[in-house]
Parts: sequence; structure tokens; C-alpha cells
Amino acid sequence: MNKLRTEKDSLGERKLPAAAYYGIQTLRAKENFPISGIPPRREFITATAMIKMAAAETNSALGLLSKKKGRAVMKAAAEVISGKFDREFIVDVYQAGAGTSHNMNANEVIANRAAELLRGKKGDHALIHPNDHVNMSQSTNDVIPAAMRLTILMMSNGLLETLEGLAAGLKKKARSFDRVIKSARTHLQDAVPLRLGQEFSSYGESVRRSSRGIRSSRENLKTLGIGGTAAGTGLNTHPRYRAMAVKALSRLSGIKGLKGA
Repeated sequence: MNKLRTEKDSLGERKLPAAAYYGIQTLRAKENFPISGIPPRREFITATAMIKMAAAETNSALGLLSKKKGRAVMKAAAEVISGKFDREFIVDVYQAGAGTSHNMNANEVIANRAAELLRGKKGDHALIHPNDHVNMSQSTNDVIPAAMRLTILMMSNGLLETLEGLAAGLKKKARSFDRVIKSARTHLQDAVPLRLGQEFSSYGESVRRSSRGIRSSRENLKTLGIGGTAAGTGLNTHPRYRAMAVKALSRLSGIKGLKGA
């Protein structure tokens, strides 16, 4: 028989698997949003954990979080980044509330793993609390938009490489097809003569322009609302938190040029 543990929130008590790293808030969210059965993408989980890791590092450096707890949260977040706890992210990708449920899923998984690292037990929130420690200096309203931007930035690297390869391949074909004559097409009919190489050259240029547009859009995504908390005012954060957290995120993600909004 599977072992269970009991957790309590403002709505009451719930039992959940003793081995689970997610907690009562995640369980309720899973029940609230039985929509698609699709879990969050691995890259989105990674981006969220990077924010938690950067936040713990910054809060610890500013003296807001003890060094011991900060190290435990950072190590737990690093394990999430490695993919160790992907199965613990059980909330449907389609959810209401600006992503609060995904944010709490991450907070609970990291808090429970951090508690273990400190030789505590899962659900021991007196040791590591999902909100007070893992979510310190944060809100769903700055975490989720920042995580989405980081996810797009990380995933678009592969897209850009693929597009550049496709454009180069089309240009190569344009050269090899340059002496092939064909009819151009317009209004579903044959039109004037056209070299097949010209056609493929146009395909290549179209792909290259799209690639340049994506690169340009990426620059706008590098502005993050980290440290803005619930309403963008930075309430309940240290004056130095935003700049330090963004700098830590840039290092952790390998994305250059990140800046606070």
C-alpha cells in the first residue's frame, strides 16, 4: 500500500503520496485544471528553476536568506534544472491565474527537496517554506513572464541554427539550379519564364529575413520584470535585488544582455 503524508493549507488538509516532491497547492491545481493532460515543457521548468536559483543566490547575498537555506534552495533548483524532477511538475500547461499554479509547483518541489538536503522531511515547511524562502522577493506576476521569455530565448537558439542551415541549403540549390528554366506561376496559371535558381534564391532570402526578424525580436525579450513582484513596484524586495538577480540569471542561463525592466 502506498504511503501517504498529510499537508494543510487555508482550505484544510489533504493527503498526497509521501514520495511526492510537489505539495498540497500543486495537488489542488492539478484537480482544478484537468484540461489537456499536457505537462509543462522541459525548457519552461528549467527557466523557472533558474529564476528560483538566481533569487536564492541574491537573497542570500543580501542577507535576506540564511546561507544554509540559500545553498539548499540553490542545490535543489540545480537538480530541477538537470531534469531530475520533471515528473513532479504535474499541473496542466493550460491553467488560469497568470501561472500561479506552475510557480507554486516549482516552489513546492524545490522547497521539499531543499528540506531533504537539510536532513528534514518533505512537507516540513518550518525548515524550508515554498513561499517564504523559495519564492522570496518574487511573485507569479514577475516569475512567469520572465520564465516565458527565458524559455523562448533558450529554445530559439536551435531554431535560428536550423533556419540559417536551411537558408544556406536553399542558396546552394539556387546556384545548382541556376540554368534550369521553368514557367513562373501566378493566379494558378503559368506566367513568364523564370530560372529555377532565382526561385530557390528567393526562398533562401525569405528564410534569412525571417531569421533576422527573430533575432531582432529576441533583443526585446531580454528585458525581464524580475523584482517587480505583484504589481511592478518592487514591493517587498531589496533595492539591489533586481540588478543582482538579473545578473545571476544571465550567468546561469548563458544569455548575454539580460536586463531588468
